[in-house]
Amino acid sequence: MAVSIKHDEPLYQLLREGRIDEFNQRAAAGEPCDLTECDFRGLDLRGWKVDGLDLSGSYFRQADLRGVDFSGARLDGASINGSKISGALFPKNISAAEITLSLEHGTRIRCDD
Repeated sequence: MAVSIKHDEPLYQLLREGRIDEFNQRAAAGEPCDLTECDFRGLDLRGWKVDGLDLSGSYFRQADLRGVDFSGARLDGASINGSKISGALFPKNISAAEITLSLEHGTRIRCDD
């Protein structure tokens, strides 16, 4: 599973440019976006609204995820190695052990069904 920079996804490019509020507005208006297997390394994503998004296989190494509510997002196979996650909320189907393994060792998150 390789992560990629999706140059053809306008909403993804907004995130890469740090335009979180604009992403949130456009996504809330129903603009579609494929965020599976994306590269979010080192991005400041505070304030990002991810409810209902599929972030499967995405790579968040050393991203700033503080306060992001992932409880309504899909994170199967994502990695959060070295990320800042203070105040982040993860889905109930992801154990604390899975989060710790991914944060400390870069393992891909496995979700319980």
